[in-house]
Amino acid sequence: MEKKKKKSIVIENRRARHEYHILETWEAGIALQGTEVKSLRAGKANLQDAFGRVENGEVFIYNMHISPYDFGNRFNHEAKRPRKLLLHKAEIRKMFAQVKEQGLTLVPLKIYFVRGRAKMELALVKGKKLYDKRDDMAAKDAKREVERAFKERQKDY
Repeated sequence: MEKKKKKSIVIENRRARHEYHILETWEAGIALQGTEVKSLRAGKANLQDAFGRVENGEVFIYNMHISPYDFGNRFNHEAKRPRKLLLHKAEIRKMFAQVKEQGLTLVPLKIYFVRGRAKMELALVKGKKLYDKRDDMAAKDAKREVERAFKERQKDY
């Protein structure tokens, strides 16, 4: 019997779902310093311009901003330093092959805590064209209109 993981989502990159087609996702641990964990728990991070890169058989996240901890001392961390992700070798090999051959990108979707450990949902993505974005927005609007009409119809009964 599988135990349910309790996730507390701290940061989410909502813009990524609008900008990219998400092809595959992985859960990865993040190698962090102590003050970075405290800042994450306070929700002071930003994933907007972050991206992943496979280097020497390891995955790193660049441009992820974690604000310095307010009560930190001289041992506080740098805000935009590259951070190592913890993944299995087979997952890293698969990512590397797809990124290199197909020209795809690694983008973080969200950061959350599972049993006290910081985890990141990392996605393999392909950029959307402008017409794809318009189609998605039109479908979303149509769905909203259908739900609104359905709700109005339910009120009459």
